[in-house]
Amino acid sequence: MRRTDRLFELIQILRDGRLHRASEMAERLEVSVRTIWRDMATLMASGLPVEGERGVGYILRAPITLPPMILTPPEMEALRLGVRLVAEGADPGLARAARGLAAKIAAVVPAPATPEPDDLFVYSADETQRAAPHLPVLRQAIRARQRLAITYIDPQGAETHRDIRPLQLEFWGRVWTLAAFCEARGDFRSFRVDRIVAITETGETYPDEPGRRLEDYRARIAAELTPADAPETRNSDPAGS
Repeated sequence: MRRTDRLFELIQILRDGRLHRASEMAERLEVSVRTIWRDMATLMASGLPVEGERGVGYILRAPITLPPMILTPPEMEALRLGVRLVAEGADPGLARAARGLAAKIAAVVPAPATPEPDDLFVYSADETQRAAPHLPVLRQAIRARQRLAITYIDPQGAETHRDIRPLQLEFWGRVWTLAAFCEARGDFRSFRVDRIVAITETGETYPDEPGRRLEDYRARIAAELTPADAPETRNSDPAGS
């Protein structure tokens, strides 16, 4: 068995989320325990959430692998476009992850008989680049439910300071917006990320309060939009006022 195939088989064994001893996996794959030790070290160094040590066993802490699947040509095209959009987007962390994903896809997808033209291009607008430095901080704050203090330039050019509860990032082709609950206004607001001048992390988390949650924001938007409304009708120039 080739080493790449063996590593794949080890991931399949670990996918059940149970603790597996090296001796057990070595017997199953018909290799030495020392080989399993080396392979597990490789998997752990690659960034997989595998925990364990020699003499104890190994366990996969998060279900991050996908089952084998067959993609149709249109599905593969959609995957290519999605990865390219993220890889050439503004968020540096997600861009690195997308490039890593593209390499993994290329490693398992058979090469076409004739090279395909590189017909996908993603244009990165000035607004997107200005938003880039703020995106990792905002994503982390959304995950951690952390209150932020921002300095923001409104559409009239005035500088304002807001304490907000960040809820969701939205991308509109060239403009990133942040859906948030504004403490000063006591209501939801949509801020253009490229107009944010500075972000201060307060270190404070905000509570899960009815009327101020992401699902409340989405319900508000759904109620306001009519079938004829396009996204740009609502957020062509989000003021965040």
